[in-house]
Amino acid sequence: MARDTVDSTPIEDISTLAETLNAGCKPAEDFRIGTEHEKFGFRTRDLTPIGYEGPDGVEAVLNGMEAILGWERIEDQGKIIGLADPAGGGAISIEPGGQFELSGAPLDNLHQTCREANQHLAHVQQVCKPMGVGFLGIGMAPTWSRAEMPVMPKSRYGIMTRYMPKVGSLGLDMMYRTSTIQVNLDFTSEADMVTKMRVGLALQPIATAIFANSPFTEGKPNGFKSFRAQIWTDTDKDRTGDMPFAFDDSFGFERYVEWAVDVPMYFVKRGDVYHDVTGTTFRAFMNGALDGQIPDARPTIGDWNNHLSTLFPDVRLKKYIEMRGADGGPWRRICALPAFWVGLLYDDGILDQAWQLVRDWTQEERALLRAGVPETALETPFRSGRVLDVAKEALSLAQEGLKRRNRLSDGDLDERVHLAPIEEGLAAGMCPADVLLQRYHGAWNGDLTKVFQDYAY
Repeated sequence: MARDTVDSTPIEDISTLAETLNAGCKPAEDFRIGTEHEKFGFRTRDLTPIGYEGPDGVEAVLNGMEAILGWERIEDQGKIIGLADPAGGGAISIEPGGQFELSGAPLDNLHQTCREANQHLAHVQQVCKPMGVGFLGIGMAPTWSRAEMPVMPKSRYGIMTRYMPKVGSLGLDMMYRTSTIQVNLDFTSEADMVTKMRVGLALQPIATAIFANSPFTEGKPNGFKSFRAQIWTDTDKDRTGDMPFAFDDSFGFERYVEWAVDVPMYFVKRGDVYHDVTGTTFRAFMNGALDGQIPDARPTIGDWNNHLSTLFPDVRLKKYIEMRGADGGPWRRICALPAFWVGLLYDDGILDQAWQLVRDWTQEERALLRAGVPETALETPFRSGRVLDVAKEALSLAQEGLKRRNRLSDGDLDERVHLAPIEEGLAAGMCPADVLLQRYHGAWNGDLTKVFQDYAY
C-alpha cells in the first residue's frame, strides 16, 4: 500500500464497514487489472543490499524516479517513502527491507500491464545504473541474513517490527526478506466476489507452486521451493491463512468484516502520527477501547481502510480482490501472474468451470495443499496425481479465458501470449525454483552470486 488513508467519515456499525466493500462492485465492462511487483535492490560492486540513505540508497532512487516521472512525493516524518501518480492511479512504494514496489495503475488489459512494467523497469535502470545499483527478481533474498537487511523509515513498519516476534517466528523474514508479484481484480456483485474468493483461495497453492521461486537462504538451498510461502505459515495466524469460513454458505461482505474486526490492529494514524495500538482489535476500537489513549478515538473509514491493508490472508478483500500467493520473479513473470488470474476470473463461463474444478475439495485437502506446496511445489501429491496436473488444468482454463476476452496487442496477439512462461514451465514439469536449483548445482557450480547476474532486471 503506497499511502495510508485519512478518510474521516465516522463508522456507524458493522453494516457501514460491509458497505465499504460492497462499493467495489462494478459492471464487467469496467473491470480493471492492477499488478504489483517487488524487487530487491543491490549494489553491483559487492552484491550487498542498498540502504535508505546515501548516493546509492532507496532515497536517492525515489528522488531520481520523481525527477523522471513528476509524480507526487509520499513522505513519512519528512522522509520520502514513495511516489503517487495523480493521473493514472499507480504508485511506487518501499517495503520494510527496501524492496522496491510498483503498484500498477488499474488497466484494461494485460498488454497495457506489460507496457507499464517494461516502462517502469526501464526508468529504474535509467536511474539506478549510474548509481551502481541493480534489482533482483526473486521470492526471497538469496544470500543476505536478516541482520544485513536495511530498515526503511516508515512508521507503520516500526510498529510491525516490534509486534511480529510476539505472534510468529518468521514475521520479520516476511517483512524484510521476501518479495512478491500480485494482481488486484474486480467483481460485479457480492455473489461474484464470493465465487472469485473461493476459486482464488482454493487455487492459491497452485499459483504458489507455479511461481515458486525462493529456494535459497543465506547462500545455500533451504529445502523449499517457495520458502516465502513457508514463511507465511508462521507469521501471524490472526491475520493470515486460507480463510476456511469463505467456503461457508454464510460468506459475503459482512462475514469478511466480522472476521476482520476481530483481528488485532497495528496502528491508528492521526495527522502524521502513527499510534501503536497492537493487541487491540478493531471491534474493541469501535467499542471505545482506545478512548483517552489516542486523539480523536472514534474510528473512521480511514482507520478501517488502513486496518484492511494490514490483513494478510492468501486472498485479500478490499474494494477489489488481491491474489497474494506468488513469489517475486524475473521480468516475464510480472505479466504471467496477472494473466493466469485474469484468464481464470474475468470470463463468467471460465470462472464457473474453475469453480467446478475446486468445489468438491475439502478444507482438509486445501490445508494439505497449502502446507505441502512450499516444500515440493508442482510435485506435491494431490488426490490421485500431483499439483502439476491441477496446474495444467488451471492453465488450460486461463488460456481459454484470455482467448474469449480477445484483447489484442498492436501485433494482433491476444493476451494468451503472456502465459508463455507458465506454459514453458509446466511443459517441463518445473517451477522457477527447480530451474534455479538446477543452475546452482550445475552451471553455477554452487556459486549463488551468479543469481545477481542471471536474474537481475
